[in-house]
Amino acid sequence: MWRLRHGHRVLDSGRSADCRETLTLCPQPSGTGGPLRIVFVGGPGRYVPGGFHLGSGDVGFTRGSSLNLHEPGAVRALLDAASARGWQPGERRPTEFDGWSLLDEAAAARTRNSGPAGP
Repeated sequence: MWRLRHGHRVLDSGRSADCRETLTLCPQPSGTGGPLRIVFVGGPGRYVPGGFHLGSGDVGFTRGSSLNLHEPGAVRALLDAASARGWQPGERRPTEFDGWSLLDEAAAARTRNSGPAGP
């Protein structure tokens, strides 16, 4: 099971700051492990738009890789990248990864696995 949340701080001016997308994956069946959180925090050279101008769930480098975190294939690619970096689904405590450290690897895997469909 997975869920995606967009969050940010609201400044006194009403503008938002510190946008982030948090992808949380929970091992199934429930209780078999702690959640995995993959967090993308906006910053220079990165975008986390939260639906403004670009689609909700889009994250990426302004000059490089990107993913739509609403797509199951993108989520699977991030899960595989986190697993390759040592995440263990049976671990009971929550684990958090900086999503930017996984993005290039996951986007490359997503591209490889989304070839043309057909017979």
